[in-house]
Amino acid sequence: MIWGFKEKLKEKQSASNANLKIQTDLSTQSFDLLRAIDAESIVVNVSDLVIYYSNGINTFNIIKDERIQNKELNNLVRAVRRSGAQQDATIALPRGPIGAGTHDLLVRVCAIGDAGLIAILIFDDSEMRRLDAIRRDFVANISHELKTPIGALSILSEAVLDAANDPDAISNFASRMQAESKRLSELVQEIINLSRLQDDDPLKNGKLIKLPEVITEALDQSRLNAEKRKIRLFFEALAEAEIFGDRSQVTMAVNNLIENAINYSPDNTRVTITLKVVDKLAEVAVSDQGIGIPEKDLERIFERFYRVDPARSRLTGGTGLGLSIVKHIANNHGGDVSLWSVENAGSTFTIRFPIATDEIASSLKSEGLM
Repeated sequence: MIWGFKEKLKEKQSASNANLKIQTDLSTQSFDLLRAIDAESIVVNVSDLVIYYSNGINTFNIIKDERIQNKELNNLVRAVRRSGAQQDATIALPRGPIGAGTHDLLVRVCAIGDAGLIAILIFDDSEMRRLDAIRRDFVANISHELKTPIGALSILSEAVLDAANDPDAISNFASRMQAESKRLSELVQEIINLSRLQDDDPLKNGKLIKLPEVITEALDQSRLNAEKRKIRLFFEALAEAEIFGDRSQVTMAVNNLIENAINYSPDNTRVTITLKVVDKLAEVAVSDQGIGIPEKDLERIFERFYRVDPARSRLTGGTGLGLSIVKHIANNHGGDVSLWSVENAGSTFTIRFPIATDEIASSLKSEGLM
C-alpha cells in the first residue's frame, strides 16, 4: 500500500536510479517530521500522484488509484502550485456515502522543497466541535429531564413522612420511589452514553465488525424482555456483511432498536431483524407489529427526549434518548437511520452502514487489528 512506502524505500535505498530520488528525499528529510506533527498528512508529487499518506487518511476515504478524489483539496494543491504560497482552508467531508455525519477539517497545503512535492496537513476539528456541543447540551439535558424524577422523589419522600402510621401507604410510596429511582438511574446512564458518543470518533480507532455477530449479541441482550411479553424474535441474514467502526456502539444501536420494538409492541407478537446488502451498504431492518407512529411525529422521532406517547414511555421505562443515540451512532459511522411506520400496523427502523472497503481491510491486517 502507498502509506507503507517508507519500508519499501529502505529496501531500495541502495538503488541509485534517479526516479527514486524524490521519494528517498521525502523519506530521509521529511518523513519523521510528518509523523511528529499532530495531523494526518498526504504528499503528492509533481504529477499530483500520491506518494505518501498517513494511516489515518483511510478514515476520510479520499484517495483512490493514487489520486486525491476530493475537489476542494485538489483546488488547494493547484493554488499552491500557481502561487507558491501556503493555502489554509476549512472543509467538511462526509463520513460515508450516506447520512448527515461529517468530518470538520482544518487543512493546510504547502510546497516541500523545489522538486514539485506538495504536502497536505489535515487537522480534524470534529472532536473539538463535539466537545463544545457536549458542554452546551449537558446542562440543558440535565435541567430538562432530571427535574421530573427528582421532583417525584422529593414529593414521595414527604408523603412517606406524613404516612408514618400507615404501613400500606408507606409500602405503596416506597415502591413508587423505587420506580422513580430506577428511571432516574436509567436516564443518567443514557445521558452518559450519549455524551460518550459525541466525544468519541468510532472511525479513528475502528475495527472490522461482523454484523451477523453484532445482531446476534444485541438479540441475546433483549431476549429476557421479549420472553416476559411473549414476543418472538426472528433474525434473517440475507448476506454476510462487515463494516468498519466501534463494535460496542453498533451493538448498542441495534439493541436500542430491538428494545424499542419490544416496548411498543403488544404481547404475543413478533419482532423481525433482517440483514442485507444493497449498493455496498449494509442494511439492518428491525420490524414490529406494534402501535405504529403518527405521521406528524415521524420527523421528530429521533430528537433527544422526544416521546410520541409520554405516558407509555413512563410505563415502559423509556428515557426519550434511545433513538437519538441510534442516530448519533449511525451518523458517526458514515451511515444513517430511517423509519417507515403506519399507525396500528407497526414500524420498521432501518440503520445503514457503509461496507468496509478492501483498502481498510488490508490496512487493518498490516497493523495486526484483524
